[in-house]
Amino acid sequence: MLSWTQDTTTAVPQALPEPKSKRKLTLLPILIVLFLVSYGLMSMLAVEQDRTISSQRALIMSLLGDSSELSHLKGKIIQREQAEAGAAARSQPQPPSAQSPMAQGSPASSTKSSHDANKLRKSAPPKPPLGIADIVDGRRILKAI
Repeated sequence: MLSWTQDTTTAVPQALPEPKSKRKLTLLPILIVLFLVSYGLMSMLAVEQDRTISSQRALIMSLLGDSSELSHLKGKIIQREQAEAGAAARSQPQPPSAQSPMAQGSPASSTKSSHDANKLRKSAPPKPPLGIADIVDGRRILKAI
């Protein structure tokens, strides 16, 4: 080739070394086998996830039915207790001065106040004691800027 700035010629190599295409052909079957194995594993994972999701859905539906039945039974127990308390209150005569004007207003207000009293009777669960692991755990430390 000629250079435009000088009158010198450069030599072009006569033969380029041949790439090793034989090496690429030997890796092709291995890559195909690896692809098929990974595809099979991925398909098995999808099937197992579907089974897990289905079993979790069935468990949640079962727990939902149990929870609704339990809340229904609790409601019946509360109604029975309120009916027994009302019958006991009716059987014992109270002097008119002992009743407050708010309690004489309506039966709905007395039901609401007894329900609020039941809520107040329930105690909160005690807090667990802090261990050394809870205090030292660095993942729970908040860093604010």
